Amino acid sequence: MTTAPDAPLDARKESLIEYPSQFPIKVMGAKVDGFVHAVTQVAERFDPAFDASTIELRPSKAGNYLGVTITVTATSREQLDDIYRALSSHPMVKVVL
Repeated sequence: MTTAPDAPLDARKESLIEYPSQFPIKVMGAKVDGFVHAVTQVAERFDPAFDASTIELRPSKAGNYLGVTITVTATSREQLDDIYRALSSHPMVKVVL
């Protein structure tokens, strides 16, 4: 049996992520006071068990920007989408990967 090309696929079947799982998210922004705290607040809003001690920081070569890797406990695709939207719309954040 074949599926019509325009038939919607079950998101759980096409996902490569098993939930729950530890999921790293890289966030980049200007190296300013409060940036890491702002990213941490977003993570805690969507993952109450977020462990801030797992945060990894990587300054840019010139020191103007900061890469912050947070690892959240992903419980669903919707949760990850919400985290990405919240981070991407934050005024201090330049890029979310």
